[in-house]
Amino acid sequence: MYVALILSALMSIGPLLIVVVNSLRPNMEIFTDPLGLPKHPALSNYAQAWGAGAIGGYLLNSVLVTAGSLALGLAVSLPIAYALGRWQFLGKRLLSVLFVAGMMVPIRLGVLPLFHLYEATGLIDTRIGLMLINAAAAMPTSVLIITAFYRALPASLFEAAHVDGAGELQTFWRIGTPLVRPAVVTAAVMNVGPAWNDFFFPLIMLRSPSRFTIPVGISSFFGEHTVDRGLLFAGLVIAVAPLAIMFAFAMRLVVGGLTAGMER
Repeated sequence: MYVALILSALMSIGPLLIVVVNSLRPNMEIFTDPLGLPKHPALSNYAQAWGAGAIGGYLLNSVLVTAGSLALGLAVSLPIAYALGRWQFLGKRLLSVLFVAGMMVPIRLGVLPLFHLYEATGLIDTRIGLMLINAAAAMPTSVLIITAFYRALPASLFEAAHVDGAGELQTFWRIGTPLVRPAVVTAAVMNVGPAWNDFFFPLIMLRSPSRFTIPVGISSFFGEHTVDRGLLFAGLVIAVAPLAIMFAFAMRLVVGGLTAGMER
């Protein structure tokens, strides 16, 4: 088992190490010896990617789109999960099934009507348009995760709040939301990757290079006949680094949240 796990880890880490090492090498050196070590390590590729490649602007766009997508998706998912987890009403089971179906049906299947809708409403070539798509794609997962936490909470907590005179909105915001914070963190971490790495919808919906997110921006590093591999690898490292840092710090919170849910 340990041998299999070690081999699996090496297969996952190996390509990342190759990208990092080659980001410190010039293009010709990579072309002649793709798997070699840098003879004279330099950060010139990073400087060129940040300056001439304008990757700083692409990075900022990705941060804005991803943060907006998570905030919008969680703001909508939290009250829905509260209703599904705490209330009994007609059509509750059907609504839950619809959210499960939302996880099974790829949102890219609706790209054609979505494009026409965005064209009619003026959302083409806007960041808010991407935020709405990513938020909608993240909602099924977020709702199901947070709903499971709400169902695990003791009903006596909410009953005591109602006895003390709290309304439904106060109960949701002051009692329910703080208690499901681990679930919110888990949902955010699970959805930040798809929003950050999405290439399909930014490529279709965006027109202005100044609004490109980092996956689309890096694709501009490919020339018509040649590719500066050192510049490309440096751009990939810059694109992956924020996610890697976030996951390194957030995984403990995610594991703690899942463990807390199991303990309940």
